Order: sequence, then C-alpha cells, then structure tokens
Amino acid sequence: MAKRVVIDPITRIEGHLRVEVVLDENNVIKDAYSSATLWRGIEVILKGRDPRDAGFMTQRICGVCTFSHYRAGIIAVEDALGINPPLNAQLVRTLLNMALFFHDHIVHFYQLHGLDWVDIISALSADPKKASEEAFKYVPKGYEPIATGADALAEVQKRVKAFAAKGDLGPFKNGYWGHPTMKFTPEQNLIALSHYLKTLEMQRIAAQAMAIFGGKNPHPQSLTVGGVTCIMDLQDPSRLAEYMTKFKELADYVNRAYYADIVMAANAYGNEPSVVQANNLGNYLAYKEFQTGADSWLFDASGYIENHDLSKFYGIDESKIAEDVTHSWYKDTGFLKPYDGETNPEYTGYVDGKSINGEGKEVDAKVVNEKGKYSWIKSPRYNKEPMEVGPLACIAVNYAKGNKKVKKVVDEFLTQTGLPAKELFTTLGRTAARMLQAKVIADYGMEAFNNLIENLKVDQTTVAPYEIDKNKEYKGRFIGEAPRGMLSHWCRIKNGVIENWQAVVPSTWNAGPVDGNGKKGAYEVNLIGMKLADPSKPLEVIRNIHSYDPCIACAVHVMDVKGKKLGEFKVDPLYGSCGV
Repeated sequence: MAKRVVIDPITRIEGHLRVEVVLDENNVIKDAYSSATLWRGIEVILKGRDPRDAGFMTQRICGVCTFSHYRAGIIAVEDALGINPPLNAQLVRTLLNMALFFHDHIVHFYQLHGLDWVDIISALSADPKKASEEAFKYVPKGYEPIATGADALAEVQKRVKAFAAKGDLGPFKNGYWGHPTMKFTPEQNLIALSHYLKTLEMQRIAAQAMAIFGGKNPHPQSLTVGGVTCIMDLQDPSRLAEYMTKFKELADYVNRAYYADIVMAANAYGNEPSVVQANNLGNYLAYKEFQTGADSWLFDASGYIENHDLSKFYGIDESKIAEDVTHSWYKDTGFLKPYDGETNPEYTGYVDGKSINGEGKEVDAKVVNEKGKYSWIKSPRYNKEPMEVGPLACIAVNYAKGNKKVKKVVDEFLTQTGLPAKELFTTLGRTAARMLQAKVIADYGMEAFNNLIENLKVDQTTVAPYEIDKNKEYKGRFIGEAPRGMLSHWCRIKNGVIENWQAVVPSTWNAGPVDGNGKKGAYEVNLIGMKLADPSKPLEVIRNIHSYDPCIACAVHVMDVKGKKLGEFKVDPLYGSCGV
C-alpha cells in the first residue's frame, strides 16, 4: 500500500518549500510533489513605476542573490531602451557577480547543504592527527589543505563537544546523525566540520569584495541604467588592489577547502545509491555569463543539451520560453510567454490525507491535491519541455559546447575522483558542479579584472547617455546566470512607466509543479525511483532537493492587491520563517 511522506519546510533559507513523496511497499519513491507555500509581490509592485527604479526593487526579490535581481532589473531596462553600457561598467558588474557566486556557493555547501553529508556526532570521535593527514589526499596538486592542522581540528572538536555536553548542538541540532546514507568517516566529518566554521569567516570576505564596488552588501547600490556609479573607486588604486586581494583569498579557499571536500565526498559517496542515482530529467538549459572582455565570456554557452548527451549542443531560442499554471495557484491561462505573463492568484489550498511522521507512524495530514493546484510556483518550459537549470546545467552545457576552461576543470576533477562523466547527472554531480563553477571563476576570473585595469588606462567612461520617449513603447529582457541557474526578467514600458514585469527565475524552472501536459519539473521527476532507508528520516530526499539550493522567495511573486485572504500560515517565533 502506498505511503506518503511530507517534508515541510525542506529549505534552510529563502522562502518555504514543502516536498511530498509517495512510496511503495519497498520505500521506493513512485511519485513526488513540490509545493511552495509563501509568496512575494515585486512584479505587481513594479507596475506603473519609473523603469529606472526597477533594479532597486527587483533586488528585494531575494535576500541572498540580491545582486542577481538588481543587475537583471537594470539590464532588462537597458535592453528595452537600446542602451549599451561602457565596457568598464560591464566588467565591474562581472567583478560584483564573481563576489556573489563565491559567497553563494561556499555558503550553500557548508551552511545549507553540508549537513546533509556531514555527521556532526561522528566527528566528535575522530582522531584529529589522522584527520589532518587525511586532508592532504583531496586538495588539487600544488595546494595544501586549509584549517586542517591537528591542533586546529582538535580545537574545533573541543568546541562542538562543549555544545553536545550541554545537550544542545546549537546550529547543528536536529540532524539525522547516524543515518545509513551518511558515508564520511569520523575523520572526514571533522575535516568538513572545520571548514563549516571557517566558511563563516570566508563569507564575510566575499561580502566585503562586493561592497568595494557595490557600495554595500547584501543590497549593493552602484548599478544604474546605463552603467555603474562607482567611478571614484575605479580611480583609486587601493580599492582595486583591495578587490584583487579578497578575490585571491576566496579563490584560494575554493581550492584548499571547497574543491578538496567535494573530492572527499565523491570518494566517500561514490557508491551510495541515493547520491549517484541518475537524474530522470536529462534536459539542461544555461546562458552565457561573466563577461571578461569586449567579446569574451567565462561561460560562453547560451543553449541546452538533451537526454544527458554531452556530445550535442543546441543554441537557445528565447521565443520558446513560456510558463504554465495548470497546477499553480493562479487562474489558468495556458502557456504564456514572459512578455505577456499574468499573475492572477487562485488559491485552493491542500486536502485531507495521511503522512508518515518522525516516529514512523501514519498520521492525519494536509497533502497536495494531485489533480488540482498545489504550488505558488509556475511551470516554465522551453519549447514545452521541462529543463533543469543551475550550476550543473551551466557546466554541462559549456562542456558540450567545448568551452576549454570548463573542460579542463571538469576533466581534472573526473580524473582525480575516478568518476565517469555520467555521474555528473546525479545529486553528487549537481553538488560537485556548483564547486566546479566556483573553481572556473577562481582559476580564470581575474581575466575580467585585468582587462578592466587595461581599459581604464584609455577610457574612464562608466555610464552611457540615454533618453526615454514617453510616446514610445518599449520591451526588453535580461537573460543570464544567477548562482542557482538561468535567470530572466522581462519588461514592457509604456507612457514612460512599467506596464508589465515578469521574472522567470532558476527555482521556478526546477521547483515548478507538473504542467498541463503532465510533465514534471526537475525537483519532482528526479526524486522518482529513489529508495529511502527510513521514511521517518527522509535524508535522501532532503539531500537531493538541497543540491539545487532552493530559493523559493525568488521563485514566487504574487500579491493580491485587493486584500483577499489567500491562506493562513503559523510561524514559530523561536525559529522564524527562514526554514532553519
């Protein structure tokens, strides 16, 4: 008889997401449902506003990738008005974006996703000396591990033991310690635990790197329609040197900690079925990102691959992007292209059902209406087909296109780990791809900085002039990569103000419900076939979903301006609403 497990919330940050899985008698997932339960109203708020203010509002979509939506809001308007910003501005935007990616990726693995792999209790029994020796096995050639000296590891162990002695692990409590799919040895767990704590320091450095040219973090303020406003910083050699120093610190950490720990994970988890189960959805979509020169990009592929096939690359046709709301809490409109997108809420809630609780007992629960609407997230499609976006898509699509920088980093990783290329298309591969993207930035990102220095010697321009004709209608879009994957913003401008705005964000592509043609998105379809060791402790599901780094605040944009009651949500004030 089928059993259902409801995990709510499944996210540790940025919005509320619940995932439901239906199990057969052998605890194998036969069906899955992804449901976003909270919303925001930025797209509605933007209507009637001066388009030059759009970026400052869109960056409030998310509290993590603020710069991504800020830049998207600015560039969408620039595209509509036909503005080509100066090269200096374009390269500064790249520097800011690299700081964001460093921050996002290391925080994702260690603070948000790492505890799906790392057994904190196991680390308390590790031998710090053996762990220190172990750490040297995984760093790239020419590097030494960071924060893994025997004394440093012993101190980390002592600090966490003090938590445990009080009966409360603090930030590490409520984990599934001892779960059978946890595969790190005690020493490997201690290494990763040390890096968890070290990352708290490194994320500050990444935030400082963004603030150098962005003015502040997490909500930078130096972008403007036409370019950037940080001209005084660009004319100050000390500010440029400060960015370079922080970039190199972050790049060093990627190699000496992040890269090494993912190699360690590949070594330990390479035979764990739930981690290396092949993705059922084989379609991956990405867009070019990180401009490093007048006509050069770090990730230069705008396109997709199908059926996990790395031998064929297809270019993107943006006219084939559309969104469906058949199973989303909006009035049905069929597939709509983003320029014509609508946001009309129609909340229907959940239905009565049963779910396995944390004690393994089946209890009454509210569950999704499988035949009806069950999420605030829409279902984007490319040519009516679901696509996965994200670092894995970026790496795979660029690899298929023949990007030499990407191929070099990926091939070295596969050689060091002994993994076949097909295992990129797994939970392990998705987690590794985020690191590989960070490593490509670490190894080659200074090209943008160096080209900026050279260009500043002959050109100090940072803003392009423009006019807005209130008698003309404009439309424009931004398409690029955010830390979680391909992001696009689409706008129409009429009478000098915004008439319509739609954001199609990475977590919308991945987390959306089944569409009107019965096709599931990445979250739902890639869980099917996975076996759970213990339905009351569904770590396998959590690890899989966390590998996408869900950002549900980004994915959901609706506000009922008439004040209609759409639903009720109770938030425990002890934990807040961040999903921790």
